[in-house]
Amino acid sequence: MCLATVMRIDKLNGNTAECSAPGISAKVRTDFIENPEPGDYVMIHAGFAIDKVTEKDAEENALLMEEMRNVLRQQ
Repeated sequence: MCLATVMRIDKLNGNTAECSAPGISAKVRTDFIENPEPGDYVMIHAGFAIDKVTEKDAEENALLMEEMRNVLRQQ
């Protein structure tokens, strides 16, 4: 099973973006989204940005991911 995650675009270099989320960073391809810009939040899957998301959705996703980490730490 694969899990997509939400990250923020920090820098762009052609069709490659440097992205970050709490505790992680990655270089991803942006071929599948229109007009990527630094500051955009994107859904990342298998090394590709597959959709833009709102800042509100990105914040909610970060909270859910933190909840999952906390549950896993308790096991």
